[in-house]
Amino acid sequence: MPPPAAAPAHYVLAWADEFDTPGQPDATRWVADTGRNQAGWYNNELQYYASGRLENAEVRDGRLVITARRESLSSAPDWGGQRYTSARLITRGLAEWTYGFFEVRARMPCGRGTWPAIWTLGSGGRWPQDGELDILEHTGRNPDHVFSTVHTAAGSGGNGRGAGRTLATACSAFHDYQMHWTPERIVFSVDGVEHFRYLNSGPGGAAWPFDAPQFLILNIAIGGDLGGPVDDTIFPVEMQVEHVRVWQAPG
Repeated sequence: MPPPAAAPAHYVLAWADEFDTPGQPDATRWVADTGRNQAGWYNNELQYYASGRLENAEVRDGRLVITARRESLSSAPDWGGQRYTSARLITRGLAEWTYGFFEVRARMPCGRGTWPAIWTLGSGGRWPQDGELDILEHTGRNPDHVFSTVHTAAGSGGNGRGAGRTLATACSAFHDYQMHWTPERIVFSVDGVEHFRYLNSGPGGAAWPFDAPQFLILNIAIGGDLGGPVDDTIFPVEMQVEHVRVWQAPG
């Protein structure tokens, strides 16, 4: 039985957001990603990602609250016809990391059609060549299941490598979603319990682009290939985040 997942004792806290300042998400830590609103988001997703709207991303009561709503922002210049709004917050250009222990304490939304995620993307901007690490994904149509996936040029989309676990309280309680990324392996855990590890089979190559920086993403997608059919009676729905912390080895 592996030891419970936690940041190694010699690691230091390199970056964190405790969400203790009410209002807009901290602009020194997060950027709203709106780049595909007009063209439509990937994976046949149905949401419009808003920027600067407390209705979609607000810090309150010591938590970041990302809210998906059934509404059409048809007056927005980049509106692409979407009937739902949400938020996608990223650290790109503000904070990026190579290796470390990542922990996000969060509670998932529920309801058929929701697809929240806590994940990282390679800062180089090429997908899947620069890699993607899904610390946590969840779908409202399978509310008791959470999963983690690694996407690379050697296997992406439906051919990504990953695994999940049953988590009956994903929508009703906060849990620590964790990833420990080293030059040798990437280990995914929930509340200290490992459910998937991805090994560096070396040297380099299409299956291991993970010796270069990645940035963090928090979002709720609606519908799409994984989210599936949407129940319009569920809205608004929230993903709440109590903290985001990244520890790294000193030096």
